[in-house]
Amino acid sequence: MEKVLVIGAARSGIAISKLLAKKGYQVYVTDKGSIAFKEQLESLGIVCIEKEHPDWLLEQTYRWVIKNPGIPSTVEFVRKLAETQFIYNEIDISLLFASGFQVAGITGTNGKTTTTALLGSILQKSGKEAFIGGNIGVPMSEIVDKYGDKEALVSCEIAAFQLDGCLHFHPKAATILNLSPDHLDVYGNVTPYFQAKRRIYQNMNDEDTFVLNLDDPIISTFDDLPKNRLTFSVLSKADAYLSSEGLILLNQLIVPIEQFPLVGKHNVANALAAACLAYALGCSFEQIASGIMEFAGVEHRIEFVKNIEGVAYYNDSKGTNSDATIVALKSFDQPVILLAGGYDKKTGFNELIPYMNRVKTMIAYGATKYQLQAIYPEAILVDTLDQAVALAKQIAVSGDVVLFSPACASWDQFDNYEQRGRIFKELVCE
Repeated sequence: MEKVLVIGAARSGIAISKLLAKKGYQVYVTDKGSIAFKEQLESLGIVCIEKEHPDWLLEQTYRWVIKNPGIPSTVEFVRKLAETQFIYNEIDISLLFASGFQVAGITGTNGKTTTTALLGSILQKSGKEAFIGGNIGVPMSEIVDKYGDKEALVSCEIAAFQLDGCLHFHPKAATILNLSPDHLDVYGNVTPYFQAKRRIYQNMNDEDTFVLNLDDPIISTFDDLPKNRLTFSVLSKADAYLSSEGLILLNQLIVPIEQFPLVGKHNVANALAAACLAYALGCSFEQIASGIMEFAGVEHRIEFVKNIEGVAYYNDSKGTNSDATIVALKSFDQPVILLAGGYDKKTGFNELIPYMNRVKTMIAYGATKYQLQAIYPEAILVDTLDQAVALAKQIAVSGDVVLFSPACASWDQFDNYEQRGRIFKELVCE
């Protein structure tokens, strides 16, 4: 029986462990913390090693070693394993057991989750089995475990950390939505970060479709892009573009501008990309239009929370870098009280400077508050998010927008951006 090692017993680690145990592999799962559902895993024959990564695991021979993307590659145990074999991501391995899936892969610096959800909304209109998974929150191995024997259309968000662990990933359609510096605390500079993103198309062939953003100055310079392409743009004509009438796909109006359900031109770009991907997977114009117009938006991405005495509160907790916060700021014409700050990803905030004229007041908190004050000297500094929200409530007047768009990761004070966003919404509604 071939052995598999899974490092990290979070949701995706548990899911891939279950899938591979059912496929006949001897699975070892190791975690520095406690392992949830340990008894259930052991009932499937999975060996669970809690609270350590023992050296004896290094002496085994494995068919695959699969790592949770949240565990740094610099961890000594991982580094030693990587000296002798490739470290996979669960998306790459799970899809080996789903030959009937047609996958659209979505990556990029910003807009991944919204585009993935938009595409999922369209695919669900196709009349075929359709799933949404990957970095959006549902491990691909959970989907494959339940439905891997079916034919299905799949919208898959995949981040750089996950693409680092992909050798086999072969989407039928794929896009890199946009690129800008991010995660430099891990990658050091943009070159390896951009290279990780390019892995999304490494196995694509002439029968597959790459969806190219003509507005991004970086992606178009790549000389190894797949030849079969659909293009999109909000600035000029393309296969999918924004006209004065609305969203155009292959010379056909699919969504009149007054019926587009989301805020901001960035969301038009996301919808155009989703339309191209859906078309590449065989969806009709009618299905694409219906999926876009009925889309309700994504939690934590410029999400309207509440209007309190004429002040509109928006949750953009998924704005974890400067580019995302710029996009959010550009979505409003009203005076903005910006709440920002958090974990330092070492990307800096100078890109925000040209857009500070859109900010009426900045309230900065967390580990990066002094860096944010350096680009906006009038910023008011507090320690925590609850202090920031309380102060925003005091100073906001009717007609203002209070925008929580941190431009930072959440890990200084929160487990993830979802928890941070939910807490912001609770604070607003108190």
